[in-house]
Amino acid sequence: MECWGLPRDRVLVVVQGDITKAEVDAIVNAANSLMIMGGGVAGAILRAGGREIEEEARRHAPVPVGEAIATGAGRLKAKYVIHAPTMERPAMRIPLDNAVKATEAALRKAEELGVESVAFPAMGAGVGGLKVRDVAKAMAEVVSRKASEKPRIIVFVAYGDEAYREMVEGVKLALGEPSKCPASLRVLP
Repeated sequence: MECWGLPRDRVLVVVQGDITKAEVDAIVNAANSLMIMGGGVAGAILRAGGREIEEEARRHAPVPVGEAIATGAGRLKAKYVIHAPTMERPAMRIPLDNAVKATEAALRKAEELGVESVAFPAMGAGVGGLKVRDVAKAMAEVVSRKASEKPRIIVFVAYGDEAYREMVEGVKLALGEPSKCPASLRVLP
């Protein structure tokens, strides 16, 4: 786990693990506009949280890239799943700008919900075809520009050793060297 202090007493945390097990108020699904939860992170959320998450999300479709919706989280520890499309249809290759727009939309939705903590996957790095390092750098830049005080804890969750190394590297490119993590901070079991 690596941490970076952000303005307004916020913290950005990078951890390795399974986002569906994150002990946060909301987790982000790098969705498609149709809200079909097939593979990647969406598929993992569906399997761990239950079909009701997708059923609720599909009632809002289509959701354009640059907007986000929130649903309940089913059996997950989180209270909400924030669905922020990075692509119009499932399994599309996307430009980095889509990941930036989706990150901004998810943060706006998290603020609207009033959550203290939110966990993100590498937006668009799976089926979207983007490199984890590039996505993490862009996402960290978005998070550092955010003006509000909530969410206070922003977690980037990497799945696997290589993705974790790339995610930390990307955040370092955006924010410099990490700082000490708060002693009480725990985001994965």
